[in-house]
Amino acid sequence: MQLPPPRGPLSGWVIDHLRGVRRPAPRPLGSPTDDDFQLALWCCYELHYRGFAEAPPDAEWDTGLLTFRAELEQVWTEWLQALCAPEPSATEPVATQLRALIDADDGPSLAAYLHRHATFGQFREFVLNRSVYQLKEADPHSYGIPRLDGAVKAALVEIQADEYGGGRPERMHAELFRTTMRWLGLNDTYGHYVSQVPGVTLALSNAMSLFALHRRWTGALLGHLAALEMTSTTPNRRYASGAVRLGATEEQARYFTEHVEADAVHEQIAAHDLCGKYAEQHPEAVGDILFGASCCLTLDNLVAEHLLSGWGVEQKGLVAS
Repeated sequence: MQLPPPRGPLSGWVIDHLRGVRRPAPRPLGSPTDDDFQLALWCCYELHYRGFAEAPPDAEWDTGLLTFRAELEQVWTEWLQALCAPEPSATEPVATQLRALIDADDGPSLAAYLHRHATFGQFREFVLNRSVYQLKEADPHSYGIPRLDGAVKAALVEIQADEYGGGRPERMHAELFRTTMRWLGLNDTYGHYVSQVPGVTLALSNAMSLFALHRRWTGALLGHLAALEMTSTTPNRRYASGAVRLGATEEQARYFTEHVEADAVHEQIAAHDLCGKYAEQHPEAVGDILFGASCCLTLDNLVAEHLLSGWGVEQKGLVAS
C-alpha cells in the first residue's frame, strides 16, 4: 500500500518521517475530531498490519513514531473516555449489561435508510467507507488471542474462525466484501480509499487498533467485538435487502446475508462465553468491556450521522424504522 496524501501537519509529519525526513514533531496535537489527527494515528497503526511500500519494514518500532503515537493516543483515549464511559454494575452479569447498553442506543439507523431509500450512489459510498476496516478482516480482534486462555480464548477463536472463512479462502468475509465492492464498481485493493474517507471513518478503525495494540485494553477489545456481533444481524439483513433492491445478485449480497445467520450465533458466544467468562476471570475489567462496547456503538453512530447528513437525510424517525 502507498502512503496516503497528508491532510495537515500531524499526518504530514508521520508521512514525512516514514519517508526518511527528520524534523521536530508538530505542536499542538489538535483535536481527535480532525481528519488530520485521525489520519496520523491511522498511519501509525497501519505499520502493525501491512505497512507501506515507501516505509522500512521495521518502521513499526521506530522510537520517534512510537513516541508521537503515544502522545496522540493520550488525547484520543481521553476523548473516547469522555464520550463513552458507561457506569458498570457490581451485581448484573456483564452479558446483561451489554444488552442494556445496546438496547439504550438511540443512534440513527443507517441500515433502515439503506434498506428502503438509498440510491445506488449512496449505497456505494457506504460500502466505500466500510472498506477501510472491513478489508482488515477481523485482524484487530485477533490480537486478543494470545492474551487469553481457556474457554475465553476458545470463544474468540471460534468467532474469528468464521470471520476467516473456516479455512476456505473464498469464504473469508473480506473476500465476500470484495465481491460486493466489485458489484458497485469500487476498487477492492486493501487501503485504496483511505485518502478519500472522512476522519470519523478512520476513527472507527482506530478505536479497534487502539484496543488491539495495548494489552491494557484487552477487556475493551472484547467488549468492542461483542457490540459488533450483538448489533449485526438486523442491520445486515437490511443491507442485504437494500443491495438486492438496487440490483445485487445473491452472490453480490452474500457478505451481508452471511452475517445474518453467523452473527446470531456469534452474539451469544461474544456476550456469554467471551465477555462473560472474561469478566469472571477479571472482574476489574467489566468497566473496560462496557467502555469498548460503548466506543463501538458511539463511533458507528457518528459515521451514520456523517453519511446521512451528507445525503441530506432527515434522521428523526430512522432509529426505529
